[in-house]
Amino acid sequence: MQEIADWVAMSPISDDRNNERAGTMIVVHHLNNSRSQRVLWLLEELNTPYRVETYRRDAKTNLAPSELRAVHPLGKSPVIQDGDLVLAESGAIIEYLLERHGNGRLVPARGTNEHVRYLHWMHFAEGTIMLHLVARLYLGRVGDAAKTMQARVEGMIGDELDLVEAELTRGGHMAGAEFSAADVQMMFPLEFAAFARLVDARHARLRDYLARMQARPAYRRAVDRGGADAFDAASAHDAAPFPRPSR
Repeated sequence: MQEIADWVAMSPISDDRNNERAGTMIVVHHLNNSRSQRVLWLLEELNTPYRVETYRRDAKTNLAPSELRAVHPLGKSPVIQDGDLVLAESGAIIEYLLERHGNGRLVPARGTNEHVRYLHWMHFAEGTIMLHLVARLYLGRVGDAAKTMQARVEGMIGDELDLVEAELTRGGHMAGAEFSAADVQMMFPLEFAAFARLVDARHARLRDYLARMQARPAYRRAVDRGGADAFDAASAHDAAPFPRPSR
C-alpha cells in the first residue's frame, strides 16, 4: 500500500510548456498484443512525437513482465510518461492526450448528436463489450462447468456487435461520418471479437470497418512502431501468438 501511495504522490499533472522547454517526449510503455496499440495509433493520428518502450508477454502465461511494475504499481500496459506525469488506463490516456495535444482534433463538437454518440462509444468500449469479452475468455478456461454462463455472455456480445453494426449504417464511423477518437477506443474490442471468431456473416459493415481502420496510414505506422500485432490482419502472421478464446 505504501508503494502505491508513494507512486500517486510522485505523479503530478504535467505542463506542456514545461515539457517543451525541457525537450521531453511522451514515452509509451507498450505491451505486445494489448490495448497499448490504441495509444500508439492515437499518437500517430495526432502526429505527436513519442518514444516506445516495448515489453513482451510471457510466452507461457501470456502475462505482462514484472518489469512493468517499476513503471506503475499494477504492472499493466499501457502506461505513458509525459514529463513528470505517469498515467495508466488507456481510456484516461486517450482523453489526456486529446486534451493536451489534440487541439480540438478527433472529438466531435460539443452539443452535437455526434458528440453524444462519441461519449457513448468511448465508455462502451471498456465498460460493456470488453468486459464481456474478457469474461468469455476466462469462462472458456473453466471448462464444462461454465458452459451455461459462457453461452449467456456470448449472447450479450452478439447483441453488442449487432449494435455496432447498426451504428455503422449511420455514418461509417463510431460517432458519425468523421473519424474520431471513439474509433481508436473501440478498435481493440472489435479486433478482439473478430479474433475470437464472434464477428460473423451478419456483421458485413463491421468487417469492412475493421479493414478500413487497419488500412489507415496512422494505424500502419503504429504497427510499425509497436511491432506485429496478433489482432491486426496484416501483421498477425509475424506476431507472438495470443491464446484464441475457445467456443
